[in-house]
Amino acid sequence: MAAGAELDLSDLHGSLADPLLSAMNFLNEVAGRYPEALSLAAGTPYEGFYDVEDVHRALRAYCAHLRDKRGFDERRVRRRLLQYGRTKGIIHDLIAQYLSVDEGIDVDPESIVLTTGCQEALLLTMRALRRDERDVLLAVNPVYVGVTGAARLLDMPVHPVDGGADGIDLADLRRRIHRARAAGLRPRACYLVPDFANPTGLRLSLASRHALLELADREDILLLEDNPYGLFPLGEGRLPTLKSLDAGRRVVHLGSLSKSVFPGVRIGFAVADQQVLQADGDRFLLADVLAKAKSMVTVNTAPLSQAVAGGWLVEHGCSLVRATHDVRKVYQRNLRRLVDGLAVRFPAPSHVTWNTPEGGFFVVVDVPFEATDAALEYSAATHGVLWTPLHHFYDGRPALRSLRLSISGLEADEVDDALDRFAAFVHAYRRSSAA
Repeated sequence: MAAGAELDLSDLHGSLADPLLSAMNFLNEVAGRYPEALSLAAGTPYEGFYDVEDVHRALRAYCAHLRDKRGFDERRVRRRLLQYGRTKGIIHDLIAQYLSVDEGIDVDPESIVLTTGCQEALLLTMRALRRDERDVLLAVNPVYVGVTGAARLLDMPVHPVDGGADGIDLADLRRRIHRARAAGLRPRACYLVPDFANPTGLRLSLASRHALLELADREDILLLEDNPYGLFPLGEGRLPTLKSLDAGRRVVHLGSLSKSVFPGVRIGFAVADQQVLQADGDRFLLADVLAKAKSMVTVNTAPLSQAVAGGWLVEHGCSLVRATHDVRKVYQRNLRRLVDGLAVRFPAPSHVTWNTPEGGFFVVVDVPFEATDAALEYSAATHGVLWTPLHHFYDGRPALRSLRLSISGLEADEVDDALDRFAAFVHAYRRSSAA
């Protein structure tokens, strides 16, 4: 039998040989090899309140909404759910209501594009902004690997910006913009997570948000605001999103329902109300450009998934704050338990230190050895606990003595058990590294 076709990796797109694109697969594979290990690694949402019946109930709620509020007959209901649907999405009106109710963001529903997860919203936005080799993206370091990975696929260089103590170093952002322009490049946008960022857990102060918007306006760049964790402060206080403060349409707001409904619906969205000027003087929305690109990538976002998400919104008065009331208490409890538990297991003065976020899922821990992939494998195999090496959030994967812990997927007693295992790992690995 003749040998099948063979492709040389060096003949494929260069990003596919980049170790960066293997990071998520590696972490999933480690978890798969050690199914009994407790995970302080995954940022997946808590499953304790999930039930398959919720899907059916939400779908029925959306169908009832179409009949009772929109006047649809059964034929139109069936078509809305089972046909392709419009590229921009079918629940853009409900997303617009949620943004107004919970976030103080008032936008035309036509400026919203529903996407297959927030990752698609990010990729489409970057695709639109990357015209040629001069265009670059700025991103607050350390940055979610999905951002740098998507940029690699688009041949769009990412220039890191220091995060500082407040979530972004504005002086460094200004320097990076000027340095890029001096080199003949075009910094198009800065990506950041203002609330409880992945992986650092940092949150921008209100003063920094205003100053960042002023800088973006002065320097003529866009801000790509990713907001998956803003619903989950440690206390009751929430800060306004950048988009709600955005008087100059400098912010493309990227959202996701993965943490507030559930990841399986794969619903994200982009709020892109910027005006785009054509050569003939006509103007249209950036959302229309993103929809044009989306039509050539995924055609549309699954209407059945949108219907489930739409029903979820309808059931809760288009308020995700209301919908996430119970799970928010779980995250608050787990985060307090994790931080307090670290203090018990590593009392000061200690060779192990950590930050104390004001909300979200993540805590960064500094340890007295390099937190490598090999160290993670050892931790999973010998102590039954998973965590995330922080080097996966940096371009070039530098040697770092830092790691990320996540609290989102565990029960309260599992947090204590996982911390016991983690402490045992740290003490054992420190001794073996020093030997």
